[in-house]
Amino acid sequence: MIKNFRAVILGAPGSGKGTISSRIVRKFEMKHISSGDLLRHNIQLKTPLGLSAQHFMNKGQLVPDEVMIGLILKEIDKCKSGSWLLDGFPRTKKQAEILFDKAPVDSALNLIVPFDVIVDRISKRWIHLPSGRVYNVDFNAPKVPGIDDVTGEKLVQRDDDTPTAVMKRLDVYSKTLGPVIEFYKVKGILEEFTGKTSDEIWPMVFKYLSSRMTPISQDVKI
Repeated sequence: MIKNFRAVILGAPGSGKGTISSRIVRKFEMKHISSGDLLRHNIQLKTPLGLSAQHFMNKGQLVPDEVMIGLILKEIDKCKSGSWLLDGFPRTKKQAEILFDKAPVDSALNLIVPFDVIVDRISKRWIHLPSGRVYNVDFNAPKVPGIDDVTGEKLVQRDDDTPTAVMKRLDVYSKTLGPVIEFYKVKGILEEFTGKTSDEIWPMVFKYLSSRMTPISQDVKI
């Protein structure tokens, strides 16, 4: 068993990373570090890193590697003596290399879901933009249709959640994340889990993590 287990979770948009991540941190003592949540939090607080990120985002540009890695490492530094799960980062091989050099990763969990399943799933999802909470009409539906469970605010469907737009995003994902996945494969720490739903994938993830850490509960159900 590894005392302080550090992992990244990978997967195409709509593959269920958020759902699997939430189950992992409920069943294991790990801190969930979401790059998207970190960006939103720092932008709202107007921190130096947040202002820098906002500067590029306002121009429609990607946030530079040095800004993102600074954001991530600052958060990782807060849990030096604990386990963590990084979600949404790295997105490029360069980011993966820098992260591995600064904060070595024990395992890269890659969720593999057929693209046709993802296209169908994303076309049915609704989002609460301020928080990033995601709902789906087939599973994890909001208590009131079109309304966020927490704030009561309206949910929206993104313009780029159409089937054509989703396929384009998946194509970009394949091209950019391919080198990241290969990087972790070469390092010998890539673990892949294939399925059509999070409920199908979760037991495999739970079994693997249970071989590396002691779960809070032995019950795989959540």
